[in-house]
Amino acid sequence: MIRFRFGHDDLLRTRFALSPLCEVVWSTHVLRDPACHSLHLPWVRAAKERLEGLDWGLLDVLANRSSYGYVPDFISPPPSTPLPDVADELATVRATPPGQVAREVHLRFEGEPVPDVVRPLLDEPQQALHMLADVMTAYWERAIAPWWPAIRGALEADILHRSRLLTTAGTGSVFDDLHPEVRWRGGVLEVDRHGGYSQDVALGGRGLLLVPAAFAWPDAFCFTDEPWQPAIVYTPRGIGDLWEPSAGADGAPAMAALLGGRRAAILTALEAPATTGELAGRLGASPAGVSEHLGVLRRAGLVRATRDGRHVRYVRTPAGSLLLRAPSAR
Repeated sequence: MIRFRFGHDDLLRTRFALSPLCEVVWSTHVLRDPACHSLHLPWVRAAKERLEGLDWGLLDVLANRSSYGYVPDFISPPPSTPLPDVADELATVRATPPGQVAREVHLRFEGEPVPDVVRPLLDEPQQALHMLADVMTAYWERAIAPWWPAIRGALEADILHRSRLLTTAGTGSVFDDLHPEVRWRGGVLEVDRHGGYSQDVALGGRGLLLVPAAFAWPDAFCFTDEPWQPAIVYTPRGIGDLWEPSAGADGAPAMAALLGGRRAAILTALEAPATTGELAGRLGASPAGVSEHLGVLRRAGLVRATRDGRHVRYVRTPAGSLLLRAPSAR
């Protein structure tokens, strides 16, 4: 069991963040064993086709967990900002100190020979890290990027839900349904680990980083080693709806007839939260016109507005999502 021990400052500094590279790493587990990740089978079929011809063996071997569940942290470092860009995370991978690479690679392959495909990370770490980052970039572009708007929308919806709980119902409510193996007990967050592993982590004012990840399902993962901020990667709420078909070509005319062409396009475009300006750019429309249509959709209960710092972002409500899916479910 891993126990994260909270002080008063740790509660104040606990935060949420997204990580594109977490999706990269944990999605490789899904591809390796689809039967254990049946929720993602629609994605598996499409991703395998898109990955044909790409040699991503180095990533696959590194991300394949050791016998005791360890994956090197440097290939998916905990994010330092709430909404990191994948290019920024890859730059962090490229800049990993050689000593840290060697330490984590040896931990990954403890008790067994380091595979030939991984040896360059020990022999020529700087060059090999660039090679690894290039492979991860290509994997991202083929297997994750096409679905990233929908994935990000699900992650941000979960963060919004838990942030509200934090302010209205207290700390314990945030962790109550985080994962069946996670429990909050009087200032200590316990995470069950198999195989009798035990570790106490005093947060010491650093706070805990909570990272929702679509491809973490059905597990939860912990970061506890230096130099990273302690973190838990968990499955967000509503992930079962991620691969549900939205309104396709057969439903588009009916949806446009019901809502109007521009409003249907706006509702479809809100796979991920977006500002009025972002929607206008995507649709080639005027911000004023998009704002007017958003007002109608909001009054109808199909979208809602959330404040993100100085920006107001719009997101589809469950009713809006159901409306989009209705034609496909005929």
